[in-house]
Amino acid sequence: MNNPNEFRPPVPPFMLETAIEKVRKAEDGWNSRDPARVALAYTADSRWRNRSEFLQGRPAIVAFLTRKWQRELEYRLIKEIWAFTDDRIAVRFAYEWHDQNDAWFRSYGNENWLFDETGLMRERHASINDVPIQLGDRKFLWDCSGPRPKDHPGLSDLNL
Repeated sequence: MNNPNEFRPPVPPFMLETAIEKVRKAEDGWNSRDPARVALAYTADSRWRNRSEFLQGRPAIVAFLTRKWQRELEYRLIKEIWAFTDDRIAVRFAYEWHDQNDAWFRSYGNENWLFDETGLMRERHASINDVPIQLGDRKFLWDCSGPRPKDHPGLSDLNL
């Protein structure tokens, strides 16, 4: 199970401000494109559904993310809160990336998250669709070596 020293604030029960903070921290983590770092936000036995793939546990998460970011190059993600309760958060998101042939895509999706009392995510359910885009249609234009800048527009600002 989880190491009792693991603690990932903010923790449930969520309020609007803490749920928004949790979403932004998740976005920043994923934008690092560091599978081992990202996996630490999930319980040791976390369960995922990502598209049609089902995973359980951090080693499976690390392997999945490693494959993902080998294929989805120059990945840039924006998440936005949709709804929340005490220990659950729903988000919508979009990310842009290109494949090895320099074909660009914007992937749109929704996620449902369930957290434990330490703020680690126990469950993640993601539904995602990929849409080809032209290079000139890209909207996520920050340097992909780090998180989205605080002044970069979010999904609603971009009408996505």
